[in-house]
Amino acid sequence: MLSEDDGKYLLKVAREAIETYVKENRKIDIPSDCPNYLKENLGVFVTLNKNNQLRGCIGYPEPVFPLIDATIESAISAAIRDPRFYEVQENELDSLDYEITVLTKPKLIEVSKPLDYLENIIIGEDGLIVEKGFYKGLLLPQVAPENDMDAEEFISHTCLKAGLRPDAWLERDTEVYKFQGQIFK
Repeated sequence: MLSEDDGKYLLKVAREAIETYVKENRKIDIPSDCPNYLKENLGVFVTLNKNNQLRGCIGYPEPVFPLIDATIESAISAAIRDPRFYEVQENELDSLDYEITVLTKPKLIEVSKPLDYLENIIIGEDGLIVEKGFYKGLLLPQVAPENDMDAEEFISHTCLKAGLRPDAWLERDTEVYKFQGQIFK
């Protein structure tokens, strides 16, 4: 678990990464004051909101990069590489709200029948990854409560995010993973 101060630090780094990239078209270096434990490999997502509307959200679901590196990369990507939005412009920087979600390692939910998934999802605590073949979709833990979803709606929307039919989670060759996230705003 990270502290609130760690969260504030990551938010500051994400803001600096985006502002520097948007204004100067360059990536920042890892700050020299970065604590070693923030260099541990962890998954992370950076979410940008503007006027309480999503403006960008990109991250790493798997712990494949040091958290500080993944935060910098995800922040820049959320600002300029989210295919759902045009690139963040310099005149928008002051109106952005930042959110960072640091993720636990995803765990496969093992069930005897697909309907059992619904009993294994804790709304507001679990995020989901649905995977089938080359298709993969992820929704963060905060998505379900923010959109008043129950477990079935949440898993169905995760299927849609993967590019699958909403009931693809009922098929035996679909894998469902869950993870938790620590959210900093």
